[in-house]
Amino acid sequence: MPVSVETLTEPSQQDRIDLAKIFADAPAWLLAPHRDAAALIEAGLADQSLIAGRFNDRLLGAALLQRGGPHWRLSHLCVRKLTRRRGVGRRILEECQRLAREEGMALHLAAPQQQLEAQALAARAHLPLDHI
Repeated sequence: MPVSVETLTEPSQQDRIDLAKIFADAPAWLLAPHRDAAALIEAGLADQSLIAGRFNDRLLGAALLQRGGPHWRLSHLCVRKLTRRRGVGRRILEECQRLAREEGMALHLAAPQQQLEAQALAARAHLPLDHI
């Protein structure tokens, strides 16, 4: 599945619909500290940290990529339930790693403490885990 990854700065109406569907499937802990999916999406658009995976003109997964500081932080990675287990999340993660490397930065995964899913992802990707 050739998934392109891009930073969203001016999403189309369809992109906004897709983003809402992506984060509608997210567990509540993944949205923190935002009050809901809409707040997370707006915050990511406002600070240009929203990165998404696109296939056939539709967004299938998204995350926040905070650039700057001593290292970059990837957080809130979520893939639409319908398309999970097809490499979309891995493609987003790999692209974030590539972008960070190009800038000479380390990439960390950021998630709330005690989230086993985040701990497992960090271990598989060989990324440090920052608690948020």
